[in-house]
Amino acid sequence: MDEREALRRELVRTIARMGYPPSFGEAIADNLRTEKTMRRMIGYLNQARPRSAEEIADEMLSIMEDRQRWIRKKEAEYYNGRYNELLYYGLGEEDDGSGAADRDQAAGH
Repeated sequence: MDEREALRRELVRTIARMGYPPSFGEAIADNLRTEKTMRRMIGYLNQARPRSAEEIADEMLSIMEDRQRWIRKKEAEYYNGRYNELLYYGLGEEDDGSGAADRDQAAGH
């Protein structure tokens, strides 16, 4: 059994011990999907001891939103790096619109 599956089972057991049906725990685990998010949810359940299914679902949504925010941040960093490379290195020897490439070619350069 891999770590993700072990965490999934632990999350379902933790939610079941709180008095909720295992299917509720499975739905939470299925939505969280990753090891890190499941670990975070297990920590929340053990520390905060939420009193309702709504609180658990709200925390799940918050964790999922944080993950999406992190993904968008990493994507933005990647594309910003690519853009900075483009600015630094340029596009190569393509025509920059000034006509210099046409003049160089006509002059035999």
